Amino acid sequence: MTYQVEVCIDNLESLHYAIAGGASRIELCSSLALGGLTPSFGFMQQAAKISSIPIYAMIRPRQGDFLYNEEEIESMLLDIDAAAQAGLQGVVFGVLTSDGNIDMQQASRLAQRAKSHNLGITFHRAIDQCHDYVAAIEAVAELGCERILTSGLASNAEQGIEVLTKMVALANNRFAIMAGAGININNVTQIAQTTGVTQLHLSGKTARQSKMRLIAEQAKMGSQDLDDFIIPITSIETIEKVVKALRSVA
Repeated sequence: MTYQVEVCIDNLESLHYAIAGGASRIELCSSLALGGLTPSFGFMQQAAKISSIPIYAMIRPRQGDFLYNEEEIESMLLDIDAAAQAGLQGVVFGVLTSDGNIDMQQASRLAQRAKSHNLGITFHRAIDQCHDYVAAIEAVAELGCERILTSGLASNAEQGIEVLTKMVALANNRFAIMAGAGININNVTQIAQTTGVTQLHLSGKTARQSKMRLIAEQAKMGSQDLDDFIIPITSIETIEKVVKALRSVA
């Protein structure tokens, strides 16, 4: 069994650490604290220059739900173009209708644009907000996606093991089921062995202190409960341990 470990990152420092830790693929985002939003064009270009492994860009124009209007879909199409122009290998998206089905009309537009650039496609955790995941899996098959990122409809993948196992059976080798949300060294082998997933997704997040000598705490750049002088980064050690653990059961 060969396992793939995808690491989601939202800064260039973390890109280096994810690669050093043995990641198989990168999900490139901005704002991981919001679940991941579309990275900037400059970030995509620079990441493509640095990376020795495939990079998939998150295509999500805002935080919140996955019900998008026409203007938002148009911006997502342009972001797919940008990912291709930047030299990335794929994109990550999800689009739902108001009643919790995959919006096949809009998802097909996004998928066709990605395929026109020879970009791979991951359908993201929007599936965890679908009212019928069985129908959603068939819709993803129709779209021609390479994989679905999912927690098994639960708050984390460990709690979603039962549904993840069913999803792997339903996918039936047409595409991969990639387990994500709460993946760590303590549960990764259990999740992989129990469900049959061969792809796992995590951020491996830690943090470091700012290297600023002047700590101007009185002026907040955003939410008042966030420390602007603590930088979230990917932990090389965490990624290394997860990769090693999966190799031990391969």
